Amino acid sequence: MSGIAGLALRQGSSPAAATVQALAAALAHRGPDGQGQHVQGSVALVHRRLASMDPTGGGQPIFAGAAALVADGVVYNHQALQAQHQLPCATASDSEPALHLYRREGLGFAEHLRGMYAIAIHDRAIRRVVLARDPFGIKPLYLAEVAGGVAFASEPQALLAAGLLPPRLRPEALHELLQLQFTTGAETIFQGISRVLPGETVVLSDGAITERRRRDALPEGGPEPVGEAEALERLDQALAESAALHLRMAAPCGAFLSGSIDSATVLALMARHSEAPVLAFTAIFDSAEAPEAQAHAARLAKAAGARHDCITVTAAELWRHLPEIVGCMDDPAADYGIIPAWFLARHAREQVKVVLSGEGGDELFAGHGRYRAARRPWWLGGKTLRARGAFDRLDLLRAPPTGWRDGVAAAEAAEAGHGRSRLQAAQALDMADWLPNDVLVRLDRCLMAHGLEGRTPLLDSGVAAAAFRLPDALKVQRHSGKWLLRHWLADNFPAAEPFRPRPGVSVPVGAWIAQVADRLAPLVAAQPGVAALAKPDRVLPLFRRADEKRAGFAAWHLLFYALWHRRHIEGRRGEGDVFEVLGER
Repeated sequence: MSGIAGLALRQGSSPAAATVQALAAALAHRGPDGQGQHVQGSVALVHRRLASMDPTGGGQPIFAGAAALVADGVVYNHQALQAQHQLPCATASDSEPALHLYRREGLGFAEHLRGMYAIAIHDRAIRRVVLARDPFGIKPLYLAEVAGGVAFASEPQALLAAGLLPPRLRPEALHELLQLQFTTGAETIFQGISRVLPGETVVLSDGAITERRRRDALPEGGPEPVGEAEALERLDQALAESAALHLRMAAPCGAFLSGSIDSATVLALMARHSEAPVLAFTAIFDSAEAPEAQAHAARLAKAAGARHDCITVTAAELWRHLPEIVGCMDDPAADYGIIPAWFLARHAREQVKVVLSGEGGDELFAGHGRYRAARRPWWLGGKTLRARGAFDRLDLLRAPPTGWRDGVAAAEAAEAGHGRSRLQAAQALDMADWLPNDVLVRLDRCLMAHGLEGRTPLLDSGVAAAAFRLPDALKVQRHSGKWLLRHWLADNFPAAEPFRPRPGVSVPVGAWIAQVADRLAPLVAAQPGVAALAKPDRVLPLFRRADEKRAGFAAWHLLFYALWHRRHIEGRRGEGDVFEVLGER
């Protein structure tokens, strides 16, 4: 786990030392254990290291012949690759096999990799830089065409901090953020900064993008005719293999335990495959739901033989740290989930370097309620995914958002067909945008803000092969999603009570906003980013009823955007709690 950045300029140009240093400094939080640089001709590579594999010999860049590599993430099958291909690895680094595979096979090297990664390789022999990102998009990577060539980095803020381009909003993406809580596709909310897409390999030659190719995360084809017994056996094998791979590390690790089906699955796998007792971290909120949520998580930890560490997030804690939390979300996702993720990461980093969590389970095993509606035709009550935006019919914005669903519609068209069922198409849509641009970006930024590595064993090629092409009836039954995964838990970790109805634990941000509406709303309405969008006299009434679901979502999106715009567009960091920061002039 690390941070990477670099420049690939036109021949005859040289990367400025100050720019290279600025990129490294902007990514320091991602790699507190070391840094390295490679500057050769018109190319510069930057690496900040968080050491969880090969602590003594895994420094980067890694060199082989005329090629140099920097990487963020973990290649879980590195030992198998080294043995299978007889690679001449000089270190135990999980990233080194990727470099040797590139030298042997060229651009097809990433087809062999199993893991989460963002990789940059400088091939001096043929004067090109090759970038590659894992198929699920677990690790981030961004590109910008800049003066003299192309720049890339693990986070957009590094490109901005290095002065490579100014922080300018792309209006279409702003409308997506307001309505959807995240942005879609290759283009980010910043003009001139784009994402290397999940599974994409990009070639940079003579300061320009010259080639792109992409590897899919999901297997092709519709549901397979497989019975429940065989499906369970396949799933058990896939989960066991993924857990064994994800638990290879030299650093202490723990688990995020929310009490959900997904986190219970990860806990059960860790208990089965770990020699030492698992350390499980839970965040609860100062709300009426807290005692039951804490008791359930504690029961799961006890049943798994894990040590349970629970923290409580209060409204006062949220207001104190919200500017920091939003500040780390440079690629914005206005997701309530950033709150527990940030607080858990801050707490867990005191005891471990790596945590495993259950991201991807809802998408691969069809857990979201919206999937059950999407699988029905419209005449039977079926609904189009993400057809309604957060600000629809609220009479708050100066002008209605336009084009905010264009990216979703493009992904719908791209992911439909392929012999897929309606349910599979809905899952694939979420895997294309929601997962990498909301769920995984929040995990990456909130954990890396504290120098903590996050691993997601449910997002694995073997698990995807066992789960995505299941018959619809093994995913959704009796108004319940994740049917097969629940069966696996019932057999392997019955303490999870996977078929017992249990309301999800909500983040009570809406209620907390309503409690301080009279103080908070005027500050939000006065922010330049919000003032350009919202009718000022409508903000306070919205915040006062933020304890209602729809109003709460909209109020949170507006608060998030006020803080985000101030930090990442206006460039104003501010000190203090949310009221002090928003009150600064």
